Amino acid sequence: MSLSPVAIAALAALGAWVVLLGWRGGFWRADQRLDNAPTVDGLWPGVVAVIPARNEAPTIGRTVTSLLGQDYPGSVSVIVVDDDSDDGTGDAALAAARAIAGGGDRLAMVAGRPLEPGWSGKLWAVSQGLAHADAVAPKAFYVLLTDGDIEHGPETLCRLVGKAEAEGLDLVSLMVMLRCRSSWEWMLIPAFVFFFQKLYPFPWVNDPGRKMAAAAGGCILVRRQALRDAGGIETIRGRLIDDCALAAAIKPAGPIWLGLTDDVRSLRAYDGLGDVWGMVTRTAFEQLGRSWLALIVAICSMALVYLLPPLSVAIGAVTGDWVAGVAGAVAWVMMAIAYGPTLALYRKPLWSAALLPVAALLYTVMTMDSARRYGMGQVGAWKGRTYGDPEEHTG
Repeated sequence: MSLSPVAIAALAALGAWVVLLGWRGGFWRADQRLDNAPTVDGLWPGVVAVIPARNEAPTIGRTVTSLLGQDYPGSVSVIVVDDDSDDGTGDAALAAARAIAGGGDRLAMVAGRPLEPGWSGKLWAVSQGLAHADAVAPKAFYVLLTDGDIEHGPETLCRLVGKAEAEGLDLVSLMVMLRCRSSWEWMLIPAFVFFFQKLYPFPWVNDPGRKMAAAAGGCILVRRQALRDAGGIETIRGRLIDDCALAAAIKPAGPIWLGLTDDVRSLRAYDGLGDVWGMVTRTAFEQLGRSWLALIVAICSMALVYLLPPLSVAIGAVTGDWVAGVAGAVAWVMMAIAYGPTLALYRKPLWSAALLPVAALLYTVMTMDSARRYGMGQVGAWKGRTYGDPEEHTG
């Protein structure tokens, strides 16, 4: 019996899912979690948090409050770099700190200087915050890099530092819980986290014997000396995907760890499709190394893995091609099994796994649009800044 082209494609999709579930580091299990804080012998090391903030007035207060209110035995100080905000971000940060007993003394505000050529806006602000940290918190053993829209649970620092101290890690990062309330967030946010885990299997990132490195920019604790030994933040000054670039710079000299959490949350809303679209198109083509060949491979791979299974089921049902239908159905079920743990993390029902092909289609189109913008000279656009010269962002 000869197989139809659709049946062959469906079998290929099924084979792809067998490989993904069995030989991709178990990424889909979503089991790299940072739970209870290990005990630290002796004094807990000091931590200085650096927050680059550009027009974060609605959320910066909760971020500052959550950090200054940490249930942490060691010293904690916070530096907010007000990156040319025009919405009162600095005033909101100061008000939040002053509402906490002694909080005003542990918060330092830095007025961001004009962006220098060759730097991404965020990293330029981070570099200024780190320079200020050398002056106001020179003895802090760790630096926490976070954003102005992240709310940290009260034991976040204990868990991060405890993990780093117990296992001798140079970097500990958490993929924060992204907001998932609106219909578009429900459709796209868990899928975004799932795709990130597939791209960077966390068990492989956490394996010192593997070169793969990644981090999530909303919450990165880094050993200060390890950052210095890696050449400082300026070594990645032009990278738009700065979190993974930082992890790649740190890991050759020491182990790192990346995991999931439901205790650290992003406050940023993605109420409309355009909000997610802007987030993805800023860096998607950068993620592909700005390679048109990689773009073609990515499009074909997404079509094979996510779109062909349901399409094969539909074609098989209409044409009576049972091989295509069965292979597509089994691949679709395997897709749902793989997606299940991430959906559970976000407390979404398993039936919503049926929507993953739709999310994959949208993310594929977003990636294509990211490439289109690159072709027009718009490397990255975020909060009023557009980086037009690709050569400035090669790192």
